[in-house]
Amino acid sequence: MATLKLVSHKLCPYVQRAVIALAEKGVPFERIDIDLANKPDWFVKISPLGKVPVLVVTRDDGREVALFESNVICEYIEETQAGPKLHLQDPLGRAEHRAWMEFGSAILGDLWGLETTTDAATFESKRQAVATKFARVEAALGAGPMFAGERFSLVDAVFAPIFRYFDVFDELSDLAVFTATPKVRAWRVALAQRPSVRGAVSPDYHKLLRAFLVRHDAHMLKLAA
Repeated sequence: MATLKLVSHKLCPYVQRAVIALAEKGVPFERIDIDLANKPDWFVKISPLGKVPVLVVTRDDGREVALFESNVICEYIEETQAGPKLHLQDPLGRAEHRAWMEFGSAILGDLWGLETTTDAATFESKRQAVATKFARVEAALGAGPMFAGERFSLVDAVFAPIFRYFDVFDELSDLAVFTATPKVRAWRVALAQRPSVRGAVSPDYHKLLRAFLVRHDAHMLKLAA
């Protein structure tokens, strides 16, 4: 059996996807947190894009293979590890889920702007973009509690870290992102209660995210003043 080492950063939502997938399948792995502002030489050598996560797979013959990009890593975990299936077996349904995983990545792109901008107009533009995207998600959701009903899937692993941002944002201001999306709100609550989601970050996550906002002089902090 190959051994797995996950190179991560404590705040990275893409890392959390992989951690959640591994936890849902009950797969043992080693997690190594690094400082992306001061990347170790060994990390630069194995990460072509200089980003986390990187999953280092040690094969039976001792050779190490470094996988990068979170969705690629999650797909590898799904295809090679035992435990509950996190993808649909139907090819069309599986492709649809992959599309929504990409949609989750698009939301993260808007969130980056939301949390780092110092400009009020840019902040409002990103806030509206996030709210609009979640309205699309609302239309795609069924009865819940997960994205595809009762069963947890990789789509859930992608969106759980997105919702986690708002656990901190909500302490600062009501951004009114989920006002018109009751299904999304219920999904968020259900994911937050899942052990794999709770355990995907360190206990100091909230403190670290607040410090990140301070370092960027985020406009969001002014809303709490």
